[in-house]
Amino acid sequence: MIMESRDKRWLALAVVCMGQLMMILDATIVAVALPAIKTDLHFSSSSLTWVMNAYLIAFGSFLLLGGRLGDLIGRTRMFLTGIAIFTGASMLCGLASSEAMLIGARFVQGLGAAAAASAILAQRVRAMSAYTFVSVAGGSIGLIAGGLLTQGLTWHWIFFINAPLGVLAFLAGRATLESDRGLGLGHHVDVLGSFLITGAAMIGIYAIVGSEQYGLGSARTLGLAGVAAAMLTAFLAVERRVPSPILPLEIMRLRSLMIACGVRALMVCGMWASFFVGALYLERVLGMGPVAAGAAFLPQTLTVAAFSLGPTARLTARFGERRMLLFGLTVLVAGLGLFSAVLQPGAAYFPGLFAAYALIGVGAGTSFMTLVTLALADVPAADAGIASGLVNVSVQISAALGLAVLGTIAAGQTGRLSDRGETAVHALSGGYQLAFVVAAGCVAVALLMAALFIQGPNARGAHDAEGDGSGVPAHVRAEVEPA
Repeated sequence: MIMESRDKRWLALAVVCMGQLMMILDATIVAVALPAIKTDLHFSSSSLTWVMNAYLIAFGSFLLLGGRLGDLIGRTRMFLTGIAIFTGASMLCGLASSEAMLIGARFVQGLGAAAAASAILAQRVRAMSAYTFVSVAGGSIGLIAGGLLTQGLTWHWIFFINAPLGVLAFLAGRATLESDRGLGLGHHVDVLGSFLITGAAMIGIYAIVGSEQYGLGSARTLGLAGVAAAMLTAFLAVERRVPSPILPLEIMRLRSLMIACGVRALMVCGMWASFFVGALYLERVLGMGPVAAGAAFLPQTLTVAAFSLGPTARLTARFGERRMLLFGLTVLVAGLGLFSAVLQPGAAYFPGLFAAYALIGVGAGTSFMTLVTLALADVPAADAGIASGLVNVSVQISAALGLAVLGTIAAGQTGRLSDRGETAVHALSGGYQLAFVVAAGCVAVALLMAALFIQGPNARGAHDAEGDGSGVPAHVRAEVEPA
């Protein structure tokens, strides 16, 4: 994606950020529509997570392969192809009349998102804080948009709305992104590795979702988990042997990168409780409509926006990446913990739930950008692309795993409380409450990992972060600016 002028570079940046926003929005826009989808297409409580997980698994699993294909056929062509697939699959989602059709279309949608996003990741972005805002706040914006569309029209329109957006992104991309030829398909593509890692993720999550019905220690659950582990082991073996692996194992020897990915994965597991479980609680327990449920996330959305677009960068430049990360994770644990404490049938939105969402927003707004900076700080320039891809893969796969685990925990606890004679509303509330406790625990473990294993850049922060006041080290910033 080579731009002819400075103005065209910024136009191209706007296009890829619009594409990024589409991908992130669609990961969460369905959350407030889930009760309507469940009723209309007759999903079970545990299988409902697949409406979101099919998208997340395909998205995360194919990001690395998409990046490699972009190198071979050209990043602009990969971006436009991804947008076209994503838009077409969105129409199929909107037309879905059965559980299987919706899940299948969501999987294809995720493939298109991965193809487009892999090209977006290769585009170097000058305004890291603005790009982070698109990535983080987009999830909350999706909840509001989903509520408006579901209540004002039907849940089908949360997918139909992608048609005009996709067409606009495609046409704008063709107009502003210069065609690049790529290396050619004669170079190696790690198809086997992509198949193995995708299969391992899908089978592993399928085992988790099914454990609520069949039991965690059942032969079915353990057998599926064993198959997933075997496929993951085979993937690692393949990556050692193929000439062009989608995940060069050398990159996994970078301690700071791997720890940051682990912290981010646990953090995302907790964050998705506020999207998936929180939306179900607001609608099914408190009885809010989709619009009211979407609007309930405004404190989270606005605080993420406020911190992502400037203050986090200035605070990071003053206090350092490590302190800001620990602060953000601490606030996020507090927000999720407060949500679990006030989550009761008939709970008032203000002040408890309002404060919980605001704290979650502050925690996310001060953590995500800082964690990306720390993850890439020690990565050589030649490996920055694959490292950024790995960071984003960890987000998508951990979100899918977190949804599967939290959804299964909530459904299991709800079933146990129902068997003990609790009313339906109290049983649902108890299940969601336990899910938030586990979510807070995941982020607490992330906080402990960060405190023990992530070291601040010491001298690097003050003299490397020159010029733009972003707090981003110069050698990292060089990898996120337009070429």
